[in-house]
Parts: sequence; structure tokens; C-alpha cells
Amino acid sequence: MVPLSVLDLAPITHGSDAAQALERSRDLARHAERWGYRRFWLAEHHGIPGIASAATAVVIAHVAAGTSTIRVGAGGIMLPNHSPLVIAEQFGTLASLFPGRIDLGLGRAPGSDPATARALRRRATAGDDFPQDVVELLSYFEPAHPGQAIRAVPGEGLDVPVWILGSSLFGAQVAAMLGLPFAFASHFAPTHLQQAVAIYRERFEPSLQLAAPHVMLGLNVFAADTDREAALLFTSLQQAFVNLRRGTPGLLAPPDELFPSSLLPYERAMLDDVLSCTVVGAPETVRRGIDDFVERTGADEVIVTSQVFDHAARLRSFEIVAEVAGVVR
Repeated sequence: MVPLSVLDLAPITHGSDAAQALERSRDLARHAERWGYRRFWLAEHHGIPGIASAATAVVIAHVAAGTSTIRVGAGGIMLPNHSPLVIAEQFGTLASLFPGRIDLGLGRAPGSDPATARALRRRATAGDDFPQDVVELLSYFEPAHPGQAIRAVPGEGLDVPVWILGSSLFGAQVAAMLGLPFAFASHFAPTHLQQAVAIYRERFEPSLQLAAPHVMLGLNVFAADTDREAALLFTSLQQAFVNLRRGTPGLLAPPDELFPSSLLPYERAMLDDVLSCTVVGAPETVRRGIDDFVERTGADEVIVTSQVFDHAARLRSFEIVAEVAGVVR
């Protein structure tokens, strides 16, 4: 089995708040560390009521301070929302506080709605500058040279692995051109998965950071002791996606066994499409599902996300994944 990692959105559930969500994220990271997961990544989203990881670098510090060995990082920072220098300083600070444990994944989407993107001072064409912004950011992690006018302190000379994230072919091309590892958001945007991976592998140029291509793919997994229980847990994510498409995002809802039967045909088709990279079931079902996903895609690493309403059930889901994958320490 390939290495497994965790992607967390710090979900805020009905009846809870951001403080509870952030504490649950750190608790999940502690368990993931003990179970043998390689990384614990948090994602930048803004203005979404059910996600508490907007200040991503701050949440990474919170999680890294509560763990000791697992790599903690961003999956990712939406770089066009920020100055490359500011991100270099933030992640240089994190790497100074937690040496050898910090990853920096970079994406170019806003991670928000248009009005919120404007409030972030993001230009409408900011994503067009993404390759240049990545190159600028990478330069700040290099050792400073005499007379250098702009420096990232902390940041310069530090080992902060940089990843490119993508949900289309653009990110694959940038990652290949710069010789960086590539993480594809197949857990919610699987349409171009195979083509993006093929382009990345075919066009990859070795770099000082990476000699050969490395692909990590997102996979939703809802694991429980029975297939029926896992299917019930999955309904929370289904509700979240339908509400998002309706323009009414909210807190992560409790499971609802009647929800699938209430879906309109186009909503069911939408879920089947965007959530096609999802494994739901009891341990043996999950083992087969992950094996099939890796064999079909050629993933070098899988990053698992599981938007489960109940924290204990969420922990159990990740524990089952680790057990069937043979990564439990």
C-alpha cells in the first residue's frame, strides 16, 4: 500500500463552533500520527460557515504544536490571495518552530465566493500570475546572496517542501515545469484526473527538490464497522455538496438516512460526478476500494479526507483506513 496522509477542513458541525472544530482537528492529528499517517494537511477556505481553517498557517501551528512527528502542512494555501513574501515568511516561521515537519501546498483558486475574494484584495486576474508567484516564493527559500534587497526572514535557506495543487490540467503543467510534487483534488474534482497525472508525469523536469515525479491524490473515505453505517456517515458530505451547489453553504449536518431519497435527478448526477473518487463501507470494502483507486490511478501517495459529523466516528473511520492499509504503528 502507498503512503497515506490526511486532508482536514476543520469542519464546524451543527451544534458546535470554530474553537471546538480546531480542537478536534488537533485531536485527529494526534491520532493520525499514532496510526502512521505521513502528513496532516489543512486547506484554505474563506467565508464558508462549516470550515474553520481560513487562517491556515495559524491552524498549522496549532496542530503542529500538539503533535511531534507527523508532517503538517497546507493543502493548500491559495497563493493569489497573498503576497509570496508573506507566505514565505509564514512558512519560514513554521519551519523554524517545527523543523523538518512543514509542507507548503500551493493552489491558485480563490477558495471563496467572488465577493469574499474581493474582500481578500484578490484581483480578478490574480490566478494568471500563479506560475510567476510560485517562482518568486521559491526564491525566498533559497540562501540569500550579497546585496539581496528583499529577504524572507525567517524563510531564507530553510527546507520547506513546496507542492503544487490542482483540479485541472494547469496545475499539472506548472508542477511538471518546476519539478515539484503534485497533489490533485480528485476528492471533489475528478474529471481531469487521469489526463492531469499523465501530463505531469510526461512533462516532469527534475529539480533540486525532486528528482522524479510524485503524485498524491485526494480520496474521500467513509469507513465504519458496517457498510450501512458508513453509507449513513457519507450523507453529511452529500448534504454539504448539495447545499454548496444551491448557494446555501452551512455547518456540517448530521447524517440523514432519508437524504439520498430526497435528491432530485440532477443533484444525484452531480454527486455521482464530483464524488466519484469516494470509498464508503466496512473495512474489507474500504481495503478493496483504496487498492482499486491506487491501481487505477497510479498514485504515489493518497491523501484521505473524511467529512464525518460525529468526531468519534470520524476517528474510527481514519483508524479503519490505517488498519486495512497496514500503516498502523
